[in-house]
Amino acid sequence: MTEKRKQTRKKYTKEFKLESLKLAERVGVPRAAEDLGVGESLLYRWRTAAKSEGNDVFRGNGRLTERDEELRKLRHENKTLKMEREILKKATSFFASLHR
Repeated sequence: MTEKRKQTRKKYTKEFKLESLKLAERVGVPRAAEDLGVGESLLYRWRTAAKSEGNDVFRGNGRLTERDEELRKLRHENKTLKMEREILKKATSFFASLHR
């Protein structure tokens, strides 16, 4: 019976990715991939991500873009304001019933 080995993904730093893209720009993707020991398709994906995401590229796991972070905060604030509004409605109704 053979053991199945769990494959672990290699993790590359943002700096490595950016330097890899600079190298690929100078010498071409196939040569850069061979020199760095990574797949060509990986370099192409990094290049596509860099073009589409600009300065927010390679943020890391769980890190949101500034826009997504602001959206998350606004949604949280909206939820809080809705809860506060409901509490005020109930309080207004309660105090109005006392004066009848």
